[in-house]
Amino acid sequence: MTDPIADMLTRIRNALTVKKETVEIPASNMKREIARILLEEGYVKDVKETGEGYKANLVLTLKYTEDGKSVISGLRRVSKPGLRTYSGAESMPKVLGGFGIAVISTNKGIMTNKQAKAANVGGEVLCYVY
Repeated sequence: MTDPIADMLTRIRNALTVKKETVEIPASNMKREIARILLEEGYVKDVKETGEGYKANLVLTLKYTEDGKSVISGLRRVSKPGLRTYSGAESMPKVLGGFGIAVISTNKGIMTNKQAKAANVGGEVLCYVY
């Protein structure tokens, strides 16, 4: 697999399409941090880890509204292995005019675009969530 983050986003997108309750994703440190951000921002209900070592999986419990619509309306991979996309602290992207988040990989860890702007750090724009 050449792009594990894109695989994670695709698994979530596919699970939302068929209205699944949970989605299982092979774990890595980067994916754990992205899942933590999704949990903190209220896009998923819960994140659990099953297994250990190289067999570890993240189990994300997806969040829906009362009428059955997904809280996540879009997931988009921005920086790809073939074309990396970086942003400075001054030019952080705004997703849907501030209604969505951009997940940024900085030298201080993985954070949202708002946190990166507040910490005055730039980095690689991993994905947009809205």
